[in-house]
Amino acid sequence: MQEIAALKHADVQTPEGAIQALQDGNARFFSGEASRPELGANERRAQIMGQTPFAAILACSDSRVPVELVFDQGFGNLFVVRVAGNVMGESGLATLEYAILHLDIHLLVVMGHEGCGAVSAALMPEEWIQNEPPALQALIRGIQPSLEGLPPIRDKKARMREAVMSNVRHQVAALREQPVIVAAEKRGQIRVIGGFYEIGSGAVDLLTEEEDLRV
Repeated sequence: MQEIAALKHADVQTPEGAIQALQDGNARFFSGEASRPELGANERRAQIMGQTPFAAILACSDSRVPVELVFDQGFGNLFVVRVAGNVMGESGLATLEYAILHLDIHLLVVMGHEGCGAVSAALMPEEWIQNEPPALQALIRGIQPSLEGLPPIRDKKARMREAVMSNVRHQVAALREQPVIVAAEKRGQIRVIGGFYEIGSGAVDLLTEEEDLRV
């Protein structure tokens, strides 16, 4: 049973393999061919022994963004942190550091999504934001810096996508300044990338190149 518990996804031993596994899983999901991996009774019991996820994902809490389903991954494959607006906070950062230091993940993804309510809130007038409770105001203000200087896009859907993508890039940049993450990237253990989930189609665009991630 310990041997079962120690198994990783057979094809995922590197950051590049982790990216490919997510891309392949999402392709199955949006094409309607998801395998929806499940475990047998012995495999479920073996999960008690430990976990060996290959990727950690900082995603939004939005109920329309079920991360494991979107990437067609089963039990134990993904280590997921979910918070409105996929904003890096102290507890979220600590959770991701745990995944890097103690679970040997190969990839860290910040994933935004179409129609994000938290990003929409950050675009609202200041008098509206001040009506929210203090903790929610703090979360919204964590997004606002990424929305400064947005290009004047008239199409509302396109403008919203650009706002979400900008927030993703800023959260990636903030994570890549943290010492634990800097060290893990330097030794080649992980890559830190971004993503955008389109609710309507089910497709995820992964931002894997430095130019894609540039703030």
